[in-house]
Amino acid sequence: MNSWLNYHHLFYFKTIAEEGSVSKAAEKLRLGQPTLSAQLKQFEDALEVQLFERQHKKLILTEQGQIALDYARNIFRMGSEMIEVLNDRVTPHKLALQVGALDSVAKQVIVQLAKQAYKFGDCSITLVEGKSDELLRDLLAHKIDLLVTNFLPSGTDAKGLNHRLLTKKNINIYGAPVFKSMRKGFPKNLSGQPMILPTYDSKLRYDLDHWSKNQGILLNVVAESQDIAVKKLMAISGLGLIPAATHTITRQVLAGELIEIGQLQGVYEELYLVTASRKVENPIAAKLMKAFQI
Repeated sequence: MNSWLNYHHLFYFKTIAEEGSVSKAAEKLRLGQPTLSAQLKQFEDALEVQLFERQHKKLILTEQGQIALDYARNIFRMGSEMIEVLNDRVTPHKLALQVGALDSVAKQVIVQLAKQAYKFGDCSITLVEGKSDELLRDLLAHKIDLLVTNFLPSGTDAKGLNHRLLTKKNINIYGAPVFKSMRKGFPKNLSGQPMILPTYDSKLRYDLDHWSKNQGILLNVVAESQDIAVKKLMAISGLGLIPAATHTITRQVLAGELIEIGQLQGVYEELYLVTASRKVENPIAAKLMKAFQI
């Protein structure tokens, strides 16, 4: 692979990708189609990467092509911004920070992270929520800068990733006030009680299964959700009991909507901040990786 980037080729690639075909891009660039096709081929050869798949006479971006397009857009946007700033026409755009988080991560954690990010610099934050495998792919593809998760990847999936433990909290069982009598005889009396649990996208679900097996307790799972807000609403309505860390349920307890039934010994919620290694770091993401605490 060449150690330098041909920006003419990069611009041609960006135009082809955005126009959806070589013919439309050639018309826009006022170049011949054969010339533009040759330029694209040279660019792919220089990168040693296939940027497009050709399906039924259509150009479809490959995964590497999508990554290249994201970078190309940022490169040319920053180039335009530089010219405008040098001519005192505008102030620089805010630094963009892309944060991924599992649906199960309490929203106040994201709020705390955002507050800390704003202290580190003027930035605009985009929050992407989803499943762990999807967010991990986005992190490795540099579509997001940081990932807040309770499920650390292992083996080959962890290659190129850096992580730091944010918090480790005890897990308690909470329920509507109608379950108050369960405080006596806890935790054995959990057998058969309706439980609202996280899905297997969360490490906590595996830990709960392991704990219940060791305790000889049969969990009656009436609902599963990765969204902590949904689980809390279901618990408030009396549909079942939920496992949660204290800091994620404080408001509902103070309002009397939920009560603590008991603590699960040896079961914890662990949250990690994860980033992918990259040559050019997002400066605010780098500071958060070093200093953010819950």
